[in-house]
Amino acid sequence: MSREDLVEMNGTVTNVMVGGNFEVVTPEGHKILARLSGRMRRFRIRVVLGDQVLVGVSPYDPTRGLITRRT
Repeated sequence: MSREDLVEMNGTVTNVMVGGNFEVVTPEGHKILARLSGRMRRFRIRVVLGDQVLVGVSPYDPTRGLITRRT
């Protein structure tokens, strides 16, 4: 699945877990288990608790996503 196929959603990081995983909650109340995208890891962009992020969510599994941008 390519990056263009992902559904973009805004959210807030509510929990930082081990292994580079984050729990993100959208304004609608959906909880998403997200990880950092490759570019964010490559350029060492830090994501901390309370950050507003843009998450790409697969239409097949809306509970998992990829953090693509920190806003």
